[in-house]
Amino acid sequence: MNRICKLFNIKYPIIQGGMIWCSGWRLASAVSNNGGLGLIGAGSMYPEILEEHIIKCKEATNKPFGVNLPLLYPETEKIIEIIEKHDIKIVFTSAGSPKKYTKRFHENGIKVAHVVANSINARKCEEAGVDAVVAEGFEAGGHNGREETTTMVLIPKVKSEISIPLVAAGGIGTGRTMLSAMVLGADGVQIGSKFAASVESSAHENFKNAIINAKEGDTLLTLKKLIPVRLIKNMFFDKVEELQNKGADNEELQNLLGKGRAKKGMFEGDIEEGELEIGQISSMISEIKSVKDIFDEILNDFYLAKNEVIKFDF
Repeated sequence: MNRICKLFNIKYPIIQGGMIWCSGWRLASAVSNNGGLGLIGAGSMYPEILEEHIIKCKEATNKPFGVNLPLLYPETEKIIEIIEKHDIKIVFTSAGSPKKYTKRFHENGIKVAHVVANSINARKCEEAGVDAVVAEGFEAGGHNGREETTTMVLIPKVKSEISIPLVAAGGIGTGRTMLSAMVLGADGVQIGSKFAASVESSAHENFKNAIINAKEGDTLLTLKKLIPVRLIKNMFFDKVEELQNKGADNEELQNLLGKGRAKKGMFEGDIEEGELEIGQISSMISEIKSVKDIFDEILNDFYLAKNEVIKFDF
């Protein structure tokens, strides 16, 4: 049996990224109901909002789902208490070291996966005792690795360094890219952008439309002096680039970001002054579809590509 399916008790090794402002209970439950693993994105939620989403998600699905938790979140302790209170059994952590909380999660029967962008941190994750690693390539939307390693290079490298289950992320939105990641050594895939533009995503319609209208080269990695992030180019992006080109320091860049810039773009729909986090795969997304249709499309494409591959004979 596939290691990711066995670990999380799911039908297909497809995990939905826990994206801020996109990954509410509707999206998470829809992904889980279709055989994948849905994640509620706690990074954009106050503790009481997360609790509301967990309760609604439990009402909407009897399948496994989890919570994505950036460990640098200021209210991490409260979020963990809510996760424990509601007996959530799967947590995906990111943006920090998993060592601090993994033992506590395991003591509460919670499986832990941690997101990394390089093989060094993947090894540290295994040493910390996590159950799986998500290796996210340079193509991914949102916060990204400074190494700028592509998924095609990152996955086989991480695979050679760890023995625990490996999930590939970054640039994956079709069955063919899913198959490619698994051929490279991944046990499963995490998909973000495709689900961000879904009917069930909690993102604003303006942001969804910006995703499906994006062309090649419309997303770039920026803010490398702070935390690298891949964004759609807009007026806010241009301001960031202008400030960086003038040699702005971290404080100046942080002041430009201010508070709520991501919410402004992705949740409130200001596509010019907001921060629009999305991956390179957006150039291949041309329609807002339901989660069910996305699953059907990915799985049909996967099995078609798999059958084609076995025909190759050199």
